[in-house]
Amino acid sequence: VEFLYCDLASMKSIRQFVQRFRAKNCPLHVLVNNAGVMLVPERKTEDGFEEHFGLNYLGHFLLTNLLLDTLKQSGTHSHNARIITVSSATHYVGKLHLNDLQSRCSYSPHGAYAQSKLALVLFTYRLQHLLTANGSHVTANIVDPGVVNTELYKHVFWVVKVAKWMTAWLFFKTPEEGASTSIYAAVSPEMEGAGGCYLYNEKRTKSADIAYDEELQRRLWTESCKMVGISDQSSRVP
Repeated sequence: VEFLYCDLASMKSIRQFVQRFRAKNCPLHVLVNNAGVMLVPERKTEDGFEEHFGLNYLGHFLLTNLLLDTLKQSGTHSHNARIITVSSATHYVGKLHLNDLQSRCSYSPHGAYAQSKLALVLFTYRLQHLLTANGSHVTANIVDPGVVNTELYKHVFWVVKVAKWMTAWLFFKTPEEGASTSIYAAVSPEMEGAGGCYLYNEKRTKSADIAYDEELQRRLWTESCKMVGISDQSSRVP
């Protein structure tokens, strides 16, 4: 096991990480986008992005795009490279505000978190469409890990913290259990060649209806490219 540092809240750190990784000339068979914050007070990343949107979504959007060439070179017809992005059931209540992705007009920790998780689902579906259109041996899927007992809940109200402390053993998954669907998406033979799936408890299920809106997927992708400073190569793909 080898570690390379990458701060998903920093576009500079992401670019430096990708440079260091590429310098190793290693193949990349599996990328799991799993970093995240939840219900944090209103604050910005070093690039000026609202933290939920900047870290949970834009950081993974940039990282994935910068690693796409390596993933495409690593995948084969019989063994596709795989991209797994971790979202949340919260995306079902999320709304994407294309005119205010930074939640400047009205900030709500719950709304900003849900928007970031919906953005990840929209991004994954658009990414799979582009990968298929280009004939790439890479698949992209989205995972809902369920309610997992981690430090992700440190910003919730104290009443919720107490309730979590009392009931976690009964209602919450352990980190190992929470990781099971991501692992399934990464290594299961059943998922070979399968992309654009929303997975929960190692089963394919339906995401929010809005996530299948292809026009919204395209608009978010284009806007995301502008925000992170990369060229939009998808403009030629219907």
